[in-house]
Amino acid sequence: MTELILVLDAGTTSTRAMLFAPDGAMHHVAQRELQQHYPQPGWVEHDASEIWDSTLACAREVVEAAGGAGDIAAIGITNQRETVVAWDSTSGEPLHRALVWQDRRTEPFCAELRAAGHEADVQRQTGLLLDPYFSATKMRWLLDNSEEVRGAAERGTLRFGTVESWLIFKLSGGAHISDASNASRTLLLALDGAQFDPGLCELFGLPKQALPEVVDCSGRLAMAQKQWLGEEVPICGLAGDQQSATIGQGCLSPGETKATYGTGAFVLTNMGGAIPHSDNRMLGTVLCQQGGQRSYALEGSVFVAGSLIQWLRDSLGFVTSAAESEALARSIPDSGGVTIVPALSGLGAPHWRADARGVITGLSFASGKAQIVRAALEAMAHQTYDLAQAFAADGAEWGLLKVDGGMSANNWMAQDLSDMLGLEVERPEFVETTALGAAMLAGVGCGLFADLQAAARAMRGEVRRFGPSMEPEVRGERLARWRKALEAT
Repeated sequence: MTELILVLDAGTTSTRAMLFAPDGAMHHVAQRELQQHYPQPGWVEHDASEIWDSTLACAREVVEAAGGAGDIAAIGITNQRETVVAWDSTSGEPLHRALVWQDRRTEPFCAELRAAGHEADVQRQTGLLLDPYFSATKMRWLLDNSEEVRGAAERGTLRFGTVESWLIFKLSGGAHISDASNASRTLLLALDGAQFDPGLCELFGLPKQALPEVVDCSGRLAMAQKQWLGEEVPICGLAGDQQSATIGQGCLSPGETKATYGTGAFVLTNMGGAIPHSDNRMLGTVLCQQGGQRSYALEGSVFVAGSLIQWLRDSLGFVTSAAESEALARSIPDSGGVTIVPALSGLGAPHWRADARGVITGLSFASGKAQIVRAALEAMAHQTYDLAQAFAADGAEWGLLKVDGGMSANNWMAQDLSDMLGLEVERPEFVETTALGAAMLAGVGCGLFADLQAAARAMRGEVRRFGPSMEPEVRGERLARWRKALEAT
């Protein structure tokens, strides 16, 4: 019986394929790391061909392990958001390396638009701020700086898309679509608009015909050709990674909140059908679209989370694995006054300072590897605390925080979050809820489930809760050090 769901998770540092059963059990997984390219400080690029090749290789590996594609009911895709791919519709090949969501090269263009007074109107329409994080200015940079991209635009063969759009084009043999959750991260989709907005395209100087059609997050959205997996398989679920994790956490009612700690850290609160507006530099985004109807979320985005531990491992050699960070944090009673502001690619919400750079304060001769690693983990709770204050000021105070992502497997960090926030923190047994959300969407889209609530009841597993136990004066001292360190950025 065709009930397995193939999820393609095209992340920032790796690509994975996973096979899920309708009860949420993961049967097979394959993963390949993705090479990061840093041509200049603040520039981050991926090879779009590598994304496709790795995704296809992982998909074929798990399909073979399952005995073929005959038992696969649908494909769900979730992806790093805001990253821009430019390709030629005739050749089907990329025209430039993909510009990754972390890339900061378009800050001068953003500054020009802000100085011209456009940010308030753009935020009102899209829920987003004028920041290099989002896709539109990346697209404009490619048009201005790549002869290949500009030439394709003149020929009418240019295609712009985020990563899910690129993968669907390759899998389907030419479909050019983007789901509403990803489209809402481009600065080109009004939150109440069905398709990309001509006025916003004009503001950023982009040809609307190069952009994909905006579609639902679930349903029979495209068809993967037989040549790739041995059988045609419908693509029935699409969502940006953070929206997908929110769904995977079962945050399906207004007020429910999740935080994903992966490469970055992203907090989303379900706002139901109300278009969110923030007075505290949070973001409004499409959470999900089904049958043309949208639910929305208020979002706070932190640029550096797990990538800070990766930097301590790969660049400084402080740890040999991410798991070692928990043991180091537990080996000492506190950080010895060391505080880290992990602004290695600027500061995201609620500060939005593209020019900020990381700092380590409070160093002494007593500071060692353990103190610095612990301070790095403490920075996750400090950044999350700032977001909690901003959400509360926007009328979206958290009552419980559901956490997921690779970093959340660290029990010390989960407890520290609870302590600093003064809230219960809930973590599912299966922390890779990004992939689970895509599986739930695909399951609804292909008819395995009647709706997302039914999918969540069937596929979500056991959870563990952490309760606050930190003394108020300890919390206050840490927050005071954090605020002082922020000033140094």
